[in-house]
Amino acid sequence: MMEVSAQIHGVVVDADTGEPIPYLNVYYDGKGVGTITNLEGKYTISYHAGWTKLTFSMVGYETQEILVSAKTSELNISMKETSQMLDEVIIRPRKEKYSRKNNPAVEMIRKVIASKRRTDLKQKDYYRFYKYQKIMFAKNNITSDSLNQSWLFKKYPFFRDQIEECDVTGKYILPLSVDETVYEDIYRKEPQSEKTFIRGMNSSGVNELFSTGDMLTTVLKDVFQDIDIYQDRFRFLQYPFDSPISEAGIRFYKFYIMDTIYVERDKCFHLTFVPNNSQDFGFTGSLYILADSTYRVKQCRLNLPKKTDINFVDNMVIDQKFGELPTGEWTLMEDDMLCEMSYLKKVLGSFLVRRTTRYFDFSFEPIANQLFKQKGKEIKDINAMMRDNEFWSKYRQEDLTGSERRMGSFVDDLSQIKGFKYIMFFLKALVENYVETSTPDSKVDIGPINTMISSNYIDGLRLRASAQTTANLNPHLFLKGYYAYGFKDEKSKYMGEVEYSFDKKEYLPREFPKHSLTLTYQYDNMLPSDKFINTDKDNVFTSFKVCTVDQYNYERKATIKYEREREFGFKTTATLRYANYEPCGRLFYRTMAGEQQLQAAIADGTLTGTDWTHSPFNTNDITVAEASLAFRYAPGETFVNTKQRRLPVNLDAPVFILQHTLALKGILGGDYTYNVTDFSAYKRFWLSSWGNIDVHLNAGIQWNKVPFPLLIMPAANLSYIQQDETFNLINNMEFLNDRYASLDVSWNLQGKLFNRIPLLKKLKWREFIGVKCLWGKLTDKNNPFLEQNQSDGMLMMFPGHYNPAGGYDYSSYVMDPHKPYVEVSVGIHNIFKLLHVEYVRRLNYNHLPTANKWGIRFMIRTVF
Repeated sequence: MMEVSAQIHGVVVDADTGEPIPYLNVYYDGKGVGTITNLEGKYTISYHAGWTKLTFSMVGYETQEILVSAKTSELNISMKETSQMLDEVIIRPRKEKYSRKNNPAVEMIRKVIASKRRTDLKQKDYYRFYKYQKIMFAKNNITSDSLNQSWLFKKYPFFRDQIEECDVTGKYILPLSVDETVYEDIYRKEPQSEKTFIRGMNSSGVNELFSTGDMLTTVLKDVFQDIDIYQDRFRFLQYPFDSPISEAGIRFYKFYIMDTIYVERDKCFHLTFVPNNSQDFGFTGSLYILADSTYRVKQCRLNLPKKTDINFVDNMVIDQKFGELPTGEWTLMEDDMLCEMSYLKKVLGSFLVRRTTRYFDFSFEPIANQLFKQKGKEIKDINAMMRDNEFWSKYRQEDLTGSERRMGSFVDDLSQIKGFKYIMFFLKALVENYVETSTPDSKVDIGPINTMISSNYIDGLRLRASAQTTANLNPHLFLKGYYAYGFKDEKSKYMGEVEYSFDKKEYLPREFPKHSLTLTYQYDNMLPSDKFINTDKDNVFTSFKVCTVDQYNYERKATIKYEREREFGFKTTATLRYANYEPCGRLFYRTMAGEQQLQAAIADGTLTGTDWTHSPFNTNDITVAEASLAFRYAPGETFVNTKQRRLPVNLDAPVFILQHTLALKGILGGDYTYNVTDFSAYKRFWLSSWGNIDVHLNAGIQWNKVPFPLLIMPAANLSYIQQDETFNLINNMEFLNDRYASLDVSWNLQGKLFNRIPLLKKLKWREFIGVKCLWGKLTDKNNPFLEQNQSDGMLMMFPGHYNPAGGYDYSSYVMDPHKPYVEVSVGIHNIFKLLHVEYVRRLNYNHLPTANKWGIRFMIRTVF
């Protein structure tokens, strides 16, 4: 029996430059045992008794054979460069002019691509397999000094008990959470259908301390998705990557044949690859391809280049192993990922994410049709989170480490620390924007915190108290509301909401998929543009406006809304709404007939003055009763739940929305009959190393004759905070239309240009270009400026302000249907890996008195 003893480790560097050499082969010649150096040039290999020569080789360097013995522990090597010929093509990974033409490495990759079909399990009529996945999140790189000197480890020994050594990096880590999932995947070729059943889930760690703790697991699973290199393109770190074994990969990567080597008794060609540009979003790595006629991938290793423009990632290693099933099929068997990450490293240190995935129990027997009839592509077993030890002993394919097994007691010990509840109180308020009234299992949460104090033109100083119930009170019935008070108008505002979820929820009613009936009653002052802003109207940060905003409504609304989401991304929303709008501030309602009466009264001296914002001929309010039906389709969209809102985490999903609203005069006191149809579409397009383009298209029609509050107004953003799908330099109600179309195109270049500038390259800033266009038309029946409408009893004067001389200056205008409004923006994002800044320029309609020609907008945005 072969004896294995100590480990030999060391660093391999370039003899001339002293730089570490990654992907260099370290092996026992003729023994089929070896390894490669990592990005830092480090390697570790076991010493085997009787094997005395260790070989270091890489094309472009002189091969070295070094004598080793049982006493050899550390072995550092300096490699000298040389040239090597292979099939009459010089192969040198560094300092060479790379050519794809007549390149044997590229030709081999083409053969691998040509053979991909033979490895595709979807050529079978049926298949079924299980997948076990474990994701561990840990504090990384706990130093020996910290262990010996830190007051935390001295005062709380259970922290020391939780420390363990990572067998990949050799660093000490503090595991903080572990999540296990068992999936069952089934597939049918005709008619084609595939389903994923979540058979078991087990989660423990610090995420349990947060009510929205599933947010961490959801984000980690989305960011570190499974990789299939046999796909032409896969999504990872929320970006698409071209696979090295694809036609796009041949253009994106440089390939080199390194050597032949044995991998688990199989002779393989060893190929390495690197991106053409190290700053681009791509991998470096190694492929081990069977040295036979099948050209199947036996093993691969993927790394992120150190110079890559990807944020937060210090080191990334992905190892995949493929194998042959007893039935002869070739498939992925093991998929291991390790990522070392950091942000504000000197303050927060670094963290480690490790994903372990195993595929097992493959079957190609026919599968019962009823399994494919279940709704949705991913179906969660009702008992998935209640599996016992017998289940996990059967399906767990990778043993838990000691720290992972102790995770539950670690969290219990953590909760017992004096003052810990106050720390958690602060963290929850910061992360979740809500405060729990009890821990654990809060039944009522207070918040959002950032709406408690704000200000606006009507309220002046505004104080607000808000709260919502959780599934801990009732998993089907949810209450939400707020009370606010404005010290300027001395009025109370309030909102109350009751939502019944037909499906049992874990914490909040908005959890996907949503199926609920909601009743809402609200009285508050609102900007007409507030409905276009995704954040809460009382958000303290968006309450700072770029201009004076003084035209508001007091709105009293009662709403009944039914929502039904399907697992495949289709959503239906039916809404009944009663609304009363009372103008306030500098906004007023006056029909054209009322304006004629006012002018007549002024002319005959009945009325005197210069400001007729408040006039006896004004209309006090308007009332509408409307019903709307909306359909939304977003295939492949995924979400993460927070206490305040549900956020999409997969922005690659296209989104299509069609809605029609009908209002009838006389119903519940409604003053008008009208029909409004709206359509919107969104799609993200990836341009490989040139980043991505986001496209939003919107269009709508108001079919009937209505006063201006019921016309279509642009989505105007009046704050300094950037808001998606809004115009930055259009004022409140500046353009009023009954036909419109808008286009919003934004191009994030991912640093493609800045990476060519040394200073900006080091800062990792990324460039942004955007253009927003609005086409609008106001038909004659709704145009109060036309002579035939001057005495109309329905149409109202467009909004404006009286000047000191008594003249009326309009602030809302009719667009030229042949002249679209256009604003462009250029921006820098990823400043401090956090801040996005845009300069916005308005290109036309600048002759209008209310026009703002340019502006600066900000946004907090963290992306990889």
